[in-house]
Amino acid sequence: MRVIGVIPSRWGSTRFPGKSLHPICGKPLVQWVAEAARRSRALDEVLVATDDRRIADALAGVARVVMTRGDHPSGTDRVAEAAQAGDEDIILNIQGDEPLIEPALIDALADRMRDGHGWEMATAACPITSAKDLEARSVVKTVLTRDGGALYFSRLPIPCRRDGEADLSSGLYLRHLGIYAYRGDFLRRLVNEPPCPLEQTECLEQLRALYIGGRIAVIMTDSAGVGVDTPEDVAQVEAVLRARQR
Repeated sequence: MRVIGVIPSRWGSTRFPGKSLHPICGKPLVQWVAEAARRSRALDEVLVATDDRRIADALAGVARVVMTRGDHPSGTDRVAEAAQAGDEDIILNIQGDEPLIEPALIDALADRMRDGHGWEMATAACPITSAKDLEARSVVKTVLTRDGGALYFSRLPIPCRRDGEADLSSGLYLRHLGIYAYRGDFLRRLVNEPPCPLEQTECLEQLRALYIGGRIAVIMTDSAGVGVDTPEDVAQVEAVLRARQR
């Protein structure tokens, strides 16, 4: 069994074209992600999966780059092609716009997949602490089973409190974070399934895994992190990185 971290990276981005190579404190954004992943104790290998030669050339000597097809509908499909996983391998899909990703979170996801409880996937969540985040459709929410498995994901506030306002101190309101671990055989099954109605309605790919009966473990973490979605996010990330280096 191998544990492989794959970072899908593409040039095109509606809000921030070319962001994978945008300089963050003097290094391309995706290089920060690759270096963080390489600090994980759990990963046997780190791959960057891209269809763009500019990204591949920029990462020469930094990480192993796998060139993939250019027509993939999602990052998950790109990850599956790059990993070429065996049935029992564990594949981590590490978002290429998360330069502050914590290696410890990667380790925790890999450990959960190896815990003997038969999880097909694992992902992460953190507490929602503001009513603004709870209402925002850009913030994905999840609710859990008693053993820490995902029941559902939604862009709307879940669970819905019938009477009164949501109690954010209850521990019920969780923000989903976009990092995934898959067992190799389930990853292949997932990308071979067509999008399901729930996925198409919510625009949430992970709902396909639940729809076909997959069990998704959810790791709890304290922070949502800081991703780079727009050029305006760069200054915030650079401030955090500089503070860490002091």
